[in-house]
Amino acid sequence: MFVRAFEPGDEVAFREINLEWIERYFAVEAKDREVLGDPQTHILGPGGAILIAMDGDVPVGVVSLMVMESGTVELAKMGVRPQAQGKGAGRMLMAAAVEKARAMGMKRVYIETNSVLGPALKLYRDAGFKPLKEPKPSPYARADVQLELWL
Repeated sequence: MFVRAFEPGDEVAFREINLEWIERYFAVEAKDREVLGDPQTHILGPGGAILIAMDGDVPVGVVSLMVMESGTVELAKMGVRPQAQGKGAGRMLMAAAVEKARAMGMKRVYIETNSVLGPALKLYRDAGFKPLKEPKPSPYARADVQLELWL
């Protein structure tokens, strides 16, 4: 298994892997449809990044870094297919995303998530993310946890 940068044609895997976990736990929201429907406009165009975890030539996980304000990216739309869970894909994606944020010159990585996603929360905490002292309004109804990692 390895992690690589987004390539043209990865749009389908990015959308499908994310819809898989969102639909399993939550309702797909308008903001999800917007971002997943056009990652070029909403993530890559403004200077963000998408990383893909590959098992051979099969995409099994995805994560994006969305530029927020100066020096901050949001780690968003991270998902791993069920058959690849527990095999290190999430940890590989997390490490690659933090490394990419540093390479982009970012000072902070921000995450919005939900308290029911226990394995994801453990992954984020293990990577050093801490709760925000003053949570901010979110465009997602499901976001009840906000974390940050200072680089």
